[in-house]
Amino acid sequence: MPVTEQQLLQILPNAGRQAGVFVPALNTAMNRYGIVGLLRVAAFIAQVGHESGQFRWLKELWGPTAQQVGYEGRADLGNTVKGDGSKYRGRGLIQITGRANYAACGEALGLDLINNPELLELPQHASMSAAWFWATHGLNTLADAGDNANIGSIINTGRRGRVPNGAQDRADLYAKALKVLV
Repeated sequence: MPVTEQQLLQILPNAGRQAGVFVPALNTAMNRYGIVGLLRVAAFIAQVGHESGQFRWLKELWGPTAQQVGYEGRADLGNTVKGDGSKYRGRGLIQITGRANYAACGEALGLDLINNPELLELPQHASMSAAWFWATHGLNTLADAGDNANIGSIINTGRRGRVPNGAQDRADLYAKALKVLV
């Protein structure tokens, strides 16, 4: 079920002109990774809508905040070179973060994200990287079960059962998407 620009704007009204830019990229990415049907598409749009501030943020703002300073040297993110934290900050619709995740995503998408991390700021790659992350973390299964809360937990915290940042916004966007996409 492809999403239309009108539907996207009903779900994510702050997306503005970006909705039209992202519709073809989202539909291509969702189709490639099996994000099809009402429950999957509603959950995906809700989560990427939240993570990207309704398509306004394709690159994590860098303070650096205390959390961002903690990205440096994090082995679990593959940040082994000084400056990796900033260079491989969150990008794309799901905010891919860390050298290791950029490498894995780039390999899957056929992109050199290690040398060109800014490619994840382009709509087609921002969308495809989000769908890749979704598929590699088994989020279609959770979407099929209507488990939007744990989808947000995995995207934002890396584990089920944790309350993600923006939990209420994620829930509100999901409820709205379910109504609009019927």
